[in-house]
Amino acid sequence: MSARVVPFVITASLLAACAHHAPPATAPAPVQTASAAPPPAPPAPTPAPAPVARVDDSAIRSALTQMTFFAFDKSELSDQDQTTLAAKVPILAANPTVAIRVAGNCDDRGSDEYNLALGQRRAESAKRYLTEHGIATTRVTTISYGKERPISAGDNEASWAQNRNDQFEVTSSVAVFQAPPSN
Repeated sequence: MSARVVPFVITASLLAACAHHAPPATAPAPVQTASAAPPPAPPAPTPAPAPVARVDDSAIRSALTQMTFFAFDKSELSDQDQTTLAAKVPILAANPTVAIRVAGNCDDRGSDEYNLALGQRRAESAKRYLTEHGIATTRVTTISYGKERPISAGDNEASWAQNRNDQFEVTSSVAVFQAPPSN
């Protein structure tokens, strides 16, 4: 054979040999046996946080702003005043960002200076009660208006009794009040 024909014959032989081979078989799918471990379970879903109970803000705000009243020329808290203040404690404890102002007031008898000092003692009595029951002192501010902000205009004992009070005001902004835990 000539030198030109030999490469041609070799190339043709190789091509012919490749054409007669069967394509490789595809690998069979794996068979699961009884001893194989099942696939891992998906992780348990994270429980959703418990919904916050809707609270009647007006009832909570009303309890926080309920006034206390004093006897003539006194700054000591009566049993009823203590009950009123005791209702404020769990609300303030459940709402640690809430701050309040206590404004001490007097009736119109006595001098301006005397009534300002008496109003301050009345406001401080309420603050002392709250702080002694666990409310941070920084959350309760006090002010005295003396006889300058009467709520009753009469000139008799019933009107004077109404004007001898502590008024409470929420001074921090609160989006939603949290209800205190139930007992």
